[in-house]
Amino acid sequence: MSTIHLTNGDVAATSLRAALQLAGRDDVVQPLRDDLAVGPLRGIDDTPEVRADFWQRVTDDTRRDGARPVDNRRDFLSEVREQAAVLEKIVAADSYDSQVVVWHGESAADQLTLRRVSYHLRNSPQRLNEVRLSISDLTDPGAWAHSRADRATSVGMFAPEALLKRLSDVAPISVLRISRLALEWQEAKQANGETRRWRDNTFTSGTFSELDAFILEHASDTWQPASQIGAQLMVSQLGFLVSDSIVLWRFRELAASGHVSLRGDTSGWRALELRAAVSTCTS
Repeated sequence: MSTIHLTNGDVAATSLRAALQLAGRDDVVQPLRDDLAVGPLRGIDDTPEVRADFWQRVTDDTRRDGARPVDNRRDFLSEVREQAAVLEKIVAADSYDSQVVVWHGESAADQLTLRRVSYHLRNSPQRLNEVRLSISDLTDPGAWAHSRADRATSVGMFAPEALLKRLSDVAPISVLRISRLALEWQEAKQANGETRRWRDNTFTSGTFSELDAFILEHASDTWQPASQIGAQLMVSQLGFLVSDSIVLWRFRELAASGHVSLRGDTSGWRALELRAAVSTCTS
């Protein structure tokens, strides 16, 4: 019997592959590459354009080489379609010869990934298993997750050695729970919030304005490294793990609306600086 392990993202998949290698196993690890905690969800299982359009807006990959524009845009539509095909292939596999294990931590994106997979496999519940991770499994005292007030974790935070210890904890998900998880996925899609928080085993919707308010609160009238504000935002208690791409996007959106000023390369942290908009500066 074959086993396919599903993770939220490539970082988690890489760590899990290393853990399986340490265990002498050649199970397949398949990352699902979509941060489901942010952006629209309504229609995600039927029309890939929903997510592709969102990520195209978030990832501004048009660069400038001197006076010549260089367009390095990713083909998000193809990527989203590829992910949909992965799910379809998993669903279509022989139910008697293929087990699925979803690895998840206590973060909105991981929990939504679990619910999306449960929705797609709801008619083959005997195939679905899970490994649950939490902050208590993160034994490294220096791990940045320990500084989060909400104690949020994702599988990508765990080293291969930590995941190796949990390989024996794969457990089947009950039919009743799969039905509930699938229903919660449908509810999340219907709510269609801009962001989704995971608190007390419940999802609530939020808006990008919450991130914007945090940025504006920490912006000063003097230039400062944008990475300082970004780092504070990414460990703040928002109920979901904020990625660097989302933070950079909100920086650009606030600059476009005149609320902050940016200087440097807005596609990354290295030389980017931020301050409150000139019109609000005291100097």
